[in-house]
Order: sequence, then C-alpha cells, then structure tokens
Amino acid sequence: MLNRRTSTVTAFLATAVLVLGGCDSDGGGGSKADAGRKASEGPSVIAPGKPGEAAETMSAKDAAERRTEDDSPNTADFTYAQMMIVHHGQALKMTELAPKRAESSRVKRLASRITSAQKPEIGAMQGWLKKYGGPREHAGHDHATMPGMASEAQLKQLRAAQGKAFDELFLKLMITHHSGAVTMATDVLSEGNNIQVEEMANDVVAQQSSEISRMREMD
Repeated sequence: MLNRRTSTVTAFLATAVLVLGGCDSDGGGGSKADAGRKASEGPSVIAPGKPGEAAETMSAKDAAERRTEDDSPNTADFTYAQMMIVHHGQALKMTELAPKRAESSRVKRLASRITSAQKPEIGAMQGWLKKYGGPREHAGHDHATMPGMASEAQLKQLRAAQGKAFDELFLKLMITHHSGAVTMATDVLSEGNNIQVEEMANDVVAQQSSEISRMREMD
C-alpha cells in the first residue's frame, strides 16, 4: 500500500537529503552527460523503506514523482472521514453551550475557535465522501467507542453545569475529545492511502495538539 506520499516525501526531502553530487564531481568516474543528467534531477535522497524493507537511494525527481502514484481511497480513508464527521459533530454540541454557560472569557474564545475550525472541516469531509461515493457515516460502528467521545451522561452533566463548574468540565471533556481526534488522525496517516485525507488528518493533528496544550494551561 502506498502511504505517506506528501508528508513522507516532504520529510525526507527536508531532513534526509544526502547530497551525493559533490562526491561525484571530482571522482572522474562519470561523463559530462551523466553529470548534467544528475544535476537536472537534483541531489540524491534516501527514501525510507516500508516496514521490513531496506531504504533506497533515488533522485529528488524520482522522489517527487511518487506523488503522482495512485492515491485511491481505501477502507481506512473512508472510515476516518465517516467517523470524524460524527466526532467533530459532538465537539460542536459541546462548544455551542459555552456562550451562555461558561464564565471564563478564554473558554468562550476557545469554544468559538473550535467551532470556526471544525464546521468547515465537517463540510470538507462530507464533500470528500460525496466525491468518492462513500456514505456519510460508517454503518454498524458504535460511535460511543470512538476515541475521546463523551458519554451521554457526561454531555448531560455539561449541559447542566454553569460558570466555573462548566469551564472545568468543558476543558476536561474537550482535552479528552481532542486527544481522541489526534489518535484517529494518526491512525489514518499510517493506514490510509488518499492524499486529501492525509492533508486533513495532518491539519487535525497540528491544530488539535496545539489546542490541547492551550487547554491544559487553562485547566
């Protein structure tokens, strides 16, 4: 399975590039034509192999061309989009309570940022599923078992809370909720095959990890 095209190519171009051209420039072993070809293709890079496979050396040009390989969605991609729509949906149910129930202005601003970020993400995932003909939700999956999802009892408690009690419970539940989203995104980065899903998952990891840190400071 072809995974991690965008992030992997970027990573080893940025951090694992071994410039071999300089080693050949005075070695006398290659022709001027070879030298010109190598120059046009850019420096050689070490591409990490799949689990159990050795790394390989290739030109930067060949590495970049990996991006054009088949990125047809697989089961992991569809499952991620279907489940994350539901996961984000619960976060929005929690954030919509903040304006009237939170005491802390920081909690209110955080809830507003979460709403502003996750509504468009839901729309993007719904659009992606429509594009590839996938169902909106993953049939037969128990949504309560998704990482980080609050239970109905916890949501009921949050809806009944006010002031500082709301702030404390909101942060506690949202930290857990965000951590679950990061887990789901990390899983699809390992198991999925579609570039667009990979990009969406990378955004979730970056944004929600940052918000987790911020919420822990507020907690």
